[in-house]
Amino acid sequence: MSDIDLKPETKAQLEQVSVATLATALFKRGLRNQVLQDVRPVKPKRRNMVGPAFTLRYIPAREDRNQLVVFRDPKHPQRHAIETCPAGHVLVMDSRRDSSMASAGDILITRLMVRGGAGVVTDGGFRDAMNIGELDIPAYHNRPSSPTNLTNNEAIEINGPIGCGNVAVFPGDIMVGDADSVIVIPAEIADEVATEATEMTAYEDFAIEQVRAGQSIIGLYPATHPENLDAFQEWRKKNNR
Repeated sequence: MSDIDLKPETKAQLEQVSVATLATALFKRGLRNQVLQDVRPVKPKRRNMVGPAFTLRYIPAREDRNQLVVFRDPKHPQRHAIETCPAGHVLVMDSRRDSSMASAGDILITRLMVRGGAGVVTDGGFRDAMNIGELDIPAYHNRPSSPTNLTNNEAIEINGPIGCGNVAVFPGDIMVGDADSVIVIPAEIADEVATEATEMTAYEDFAIEQVRAGQSIIGLYPATHPENLDAFQEWRKKNNR
């Protein structure tokens, strides 16, 4: 687990910016592949998912190890991850990009929600996805899937480095999910990325107003004409941004 805390002000900023804007801010820093691939919201929420990553890793199942009886073990990694994920964290599951079986179902995700989880992400599937979509916890997956995870996967390790959606995720990385997708921000640069993305969002809001009013994007987006920067500063004062 990273010893870098997510500051309340950083969390508040990340709740108000898009994954697309964050992707651009990370691109500027040489991080080009931070958006999880083929991972989408079960049902979009009215707020961003933001929180440090708490991870669970699956490996391919082997028949002599993956019978239903394993769920009787109170330390079974899948169940134990649900019961030990710290409040305010996002449970991120490496399901090997295999959505042919479920990473979890609505009972486990409800328990995670009740315990204060900030969200849940898998690059596999969820069973009872319709029910999970109605819960008050952001949830992201590849697609609905009914078979138990024991069919193809074995939960093997809690809170180690994983790959999810073809992106490296380390415990404590900051996960942000919006209505489109999920992105991973290295914890040590989360503050500066959140601040820059907030500034970028202000300009993007200004730019879309200008475009709706009929202005050309040339010189506006990106802001290569100085008069647009001057107009942006006036807009900020007027809109308290």
